[in-house]
Amino acid sequence: MKLRKGDPVRVITGKEKGKEGVVEHVYPKQNKVLVTGVNTAAKHQRAQRANEQAGIIDKDMPIDASNVMYVHKGETVRLGYSENKKGEKVRIARPSGEEI
Repeated sequence: MKLRKGDPVRVITGKEKGKEGVVEHVYPKQNKVLVTGVNTAAKHQRAQRANEQAGIIDKDMPIDASNVMYVHKGETVRLGYSENKKGEKVRIARPSGEEI
């Protein structure tokens, strides 16, 4: 999986199509990512402590990584790997080859 925590992404398919957010968490074994403000679900939560508020909260749920694309300079791009001049493995934007 080429996405990492902190990457800006845009949803490309599904009910949340067109929304943008930042990757909060990556689940590589399930091939899912957690994106802020995308795929929210209403969760009924009980108060765990005396000073905590109970009720219905909105919680971000994981979305499949194949349904999001990295946003580079305002456009969605595929990611790839390459070596820089120092011989380090770096991520690149596919169409332009620019290092991310």
